[in-house]
Amino acid sequence: MTNTTNRKTNLWIEGLQGAGKSTLLQELVTMNSNLKVCREGDFSPVELAWCAWMDEEQYKAVLARYEAISEEIKQYTVREGDRFIVMYTRILTDIPGFHRDLEQYEIYNGRKSFAEIKEIVSSRYKAFRDTGYVFECSFLQNLTEDLILFHEKSDEEILEFYRELYAVLDKGNFRLVYLYSENIEENIRIISKERSDTDGTPLWLPMMLEYLKNSPFGMKHGLGCFEDLIAHLKHRQELELRIIQEIVGERAVVLPSKKWTMDEISRFLQL
Repeated sequence: MTNTTNRKTNLWIEGLQGAGKSTLLQELVTMNSNLKVCREGDFSPVELAWCAWMDEEQYKAVLARYEAISEEIKQYTVREGDRFIVMYTRILTDIPGFHRDLEQYEIYNGRKSFAEIKEIVSSRYKAFRDTGYVFECSFLQNLTEDLILFHEKSDEEILEFYRELYAVLDKGNFRLVYLYSENIEENIRIISKERSDTDGTPLWLPMMLEYLKNSPFGMKHGLGCFEDLIAHLKHRQELELRIIQEIVGERAVVLPSKKWTMDEISRFLQL
């Protein structure tokens, strides 16, 4: 998979939960250890999911509040201009409320206005001109979820958002692999079993249902059951495929989530 770095490309891996994004990413990394990998929760030059995004005053207050682990917080912090990005979900601590406290500094889940989201995301994509990266759900998943569920934007408004975002990014180095889920319900049931505790009690699925139920879109439409989640994911996949078809075009490839081969990925990256 040396073509990924030799050709100076960046690869975005997208698809619904359970589509196999992490599996594909791991295979790419196994074949090419030189890739700069950005998983969810890692520092990423384009994505801020699962990271706190703070100004200097907020950052200093956090260090003071959690003085006992301040050095570890610093180890998981990247300064970007006048902002401090903390990979707080990577910090293991038994301090009560630490993760919930830092969660308030994320940009998603309605914590920033739509105008602020556009400015933050667009400026970071515009500034990003590096190569040799592979990103996990950094272009579609977190943004489309946020725009649908927390900003209650229509499909057309979200498409316009992506037209503007795609216009500022470095398209010459952009490649996107979308893993298409042919049976969303089955995939979600499999994830639910995999992401359970040792007694078999589901952990991930109840969290997802609460996330849907408590979002502005979910509350407005009375959503919260398993069927509602599947309907939402079906809609999100349809919308993401429209973004690919109408905006990204030939710089993306759509492959069945459970049936792709590395030969297909390699041929696509050599385009």
